[in-house]
Amino acid sequence: AKKETPSAKKETPPSAAKYNPLVSAKKEEPPKTPTTKKPETPKATKKEPNSPKPVTPSKPSVKKYPNGLEVHSLEMGKPEAKEAAPGKRVVMNYTGKLQQGGKVFDSTKGKKAFEFRLGVGEVIKGWDVGVKGMRVGDKRQLVIPPSMGYGREGVRGAIPPNATLVFDIELVDVK
Repeated sequence: AKKETPSAKKETPPSAAKYNPLVSAKKEEPPKTPTTKKPETPKATKKEPNSPKPVTPSKPSVKKYPNGLEVHSLEMGKPEAKEAAPGKRVVMNYTGKLQQGGKVFDSTKGKKAFEFRLGVGEVIKGWDVGVKGMRVGDKRQLVIPPSMGYGREGVRGAIPPNATLVFDIELVDVK
């Protein structure tokens, strides 16, 4: 049966690889002949010259820190736009929600944008780190662990203790 399996594998490696992860891990044939090469060539040449920016929103970049902070870059503003740097006053629109359950606890929607000095501790640590380097028009999502948010205390009536927070943010201005 073992002698027949290699000859059978030559005829049916895709089906074996699709249904048995151990077979695909042992064989190197599927990576050698991926179907992604054919679509990449025409799609990449069409997307790159016409509009490279839509590629970024379809595949947001994610920076993950060892302490659990995640910074997801969703949309990019103009490259020449003002950049948020420590010590600068930044103006933000945001919606904050709890990761568990998704309950919105605060938002600037329908209100004045939020302004603060970056990098001097006026906001939670997750914001100081996650906003740094943004340019006006950039949109990010911050997933902030309790250690960089409100910690063991939380915020009475709004944020439970040890809550992971999710903020959808947009940089409106840098002063």
